[in-house]
Amino acid sequence: MDTAAAPTPIASARDLVKVYGAGTTAVRALDGVDVDLARGELTAIMGPSGSGKSTLMHCLAGLDRPTSGSVVVDGAIVSSMSERRLTALRRTRVGFVFQAYNLVPTLTALENITLPLDIARRKVDRAHLDLVVGTLGLTDRLGHKPSELSGGQQQRVACARALVARPAVVFADEPTGNLDSASAAEVLGFLRDSVDELGQSVVMVTHDPTSAGYAHRVLFLGDGRLVGELRDPTPESVLGALAALTVSRTGTG
Repeated sequence: MDTAAAPTPIASARDLVKVYGAGTTAVRALDGVDVDLARGELTAIMGPSGSGKSTLMHCLAGLDRPTSGSVVVDGAIVSSMSERRLTALRRTRVGFVFQAYNLVPTLTALENITLPLDIARRKVDRAHLDLVVGTLGLTDRLGHKPSELSGGQQQRVACARALVARPAVVFADEPTGNLDSASAAEVLGFLRDSVDELGQSVVMVTHDPTSAGYAHRVLFLGDGRLVGELRDPTPESVLGALAALTVSRTGTG
């Protein structure tokens, strides 16, 4: 009999509720979400505007506190952490890639990439840094400031910054929202490669079916609830699922 336990999820939520405001103006952004996100996979989160997808990611990543329910990331109970412990978690075990790149304009690409390690006073693993930088095609751009880089190059610097500390999980919020299709494909291809070849776990919020097609699994939210999922998605299957979700909704987000 095989008694090997299944791998623990890289992140999970139980009965997750997030309410903004109070009284008659309260908005229930998350309405009792239960979800497990697999280790070593690229998971995409999708849904109509107002469905709660960014709120879910922000709560999972410790960027926003849930109103109730629990969040666990890499075995740590994020939802009950102090701000000091959350800050330490975000520096060492969680990586972030945002739509707006969030690079420091006065620093070079290399200085931006190593900034989280510098802040945490951790030594840079040069071999891993070289691997990430080389995979992203940034080796000859490390001395450039963000203003000297294209949008795609800036987002690749942001990806390298997220990965260089070997975080347990990378959260990416619309990472290709500001990119043209060619640059977007480069960044998405690297995020998928970071999972398949570097063993990374990635959670990505996106509205784009093509982007979601790079994922192993797509979760669909509607009105703050988990309403469906796809394994091994294609852009076409994602479009079909989104269309069905839109038809089934009684309101707009």
